[in-house]
Amino acid sequence: MRLGKLSKGLKVAYGGSNVVSRMRHLDGWIDRASSDDIGVNSYDHTETVREYYDLCSEFMVFGWSESLHFTPLAPGESLEESQIRHQRLMIAKLELQEGMEVVDIGCGIGAPMRHVVREAGVRVVGVNSNEIQIEKAKSLNAEAGLERMVDYVACSFMDMSCIEDCTFDRGYAIESTCHAPDKAGAFAEIYRVLRPGALFWGQEMCLTDRFDPDDARHRAVKRDLMHGIALTEIATMDEVNRALEAAGFRVEEGTDLAVEEGNPAIPWYRPMERRYGNLGTALRRIPIGRKAFIGASRLAEAVGVFPKGSADVVRFMDLTADAYVAGGRAGIFTPLYCFLARKPS
Repeated sequence: MRLGKLSKGLKVAYGGSNVVSRMRHLDGWIDRASSDDIGVNSYDHTETVREYYDLCSEFMVFGWSESLHFTPLAPGESLEESQIRHQRLMIAKLELQEGMEVVDIGCGIGAPMRHVVREAGVRVVGVNSNEIQIEKAKSLNAEAGLERMVDYVACSFMDMSCIEDCTFDRGYAIESTCHAPDKAGAFAEIYRVLRPGALFWGQEMCLTDRFDPDDARHRAVKRDLMHGIALTEIATMDEVNRALEAAGFRVEEGTDLAVEEGNPAIPWYRPMERRYGNLGTALRRIPIGRKAFIGASRLAEAVGVFPKGSADVVRFMDLTADAYVAGGRAGIFTPLYCFLARKPS
């Protein structure tokens, strides 16, 4: 059943395009970004991020969950249960109240948005430059009966000029502003659309203090992460805070939830490393299952179940999962730097 849903989703997302060529183009984005070419054909990272999610979103949902983010894991919980608990932490930190207007920066396909609406009774506007994800979010929100409580703006969070100043009571960004080519610029735009006194919660992918720029292995893992997640750079936690402050925010809290209260019993990367949860779900995430799925995808291409080129996307994502695990094991990377900032009254 899930494979049938995945097949249908891939065909909609890829729309008959040449996925092999598109994947080859995405695979070379770092080389294009680091070239000195300027002018009309100069590199645009927003386009790279849009293409990354166009190609990978359906497989992300299939292999991970509808909530396309990492979470602190707890014994006895499934990944999805841990994600809901994490989203509840965000709701509590934002002090959401019924009737508030909230902006979801980089809303993906809207899983956190749906939980926020149900739990807090707020109205949410999702900002996303990826129209395929927006259409998916609309469909899922309608299925959940929440269409009257949500809206969408198809634009980059680097330029939300279609939204007036001081529009929202609260805002959040879950693993989205890490894609910003200019983090301070992204935070400045978010600052602009929030009302005075508004709280802003974010979850960033960061380098930790253990990262050694003189260590060749550390540099290689960092490059693999940047390549596989479409990040122009990976900031440190201090750099994130400085970017927030440069935009005008006052940082009230900032914590790496991957190491809060000492090393957690279950590291955030565990589902990609070895079995976590029931076998059927875990198999899609662990190395042996991911490698097997590359082969299965090639077979599905051959019989027309998956669009040609799908296996190239799966292989790309498998290498990215390896990079996540390598960064997590070495302690040089965290996707769980969570901050709470306020726009002064």
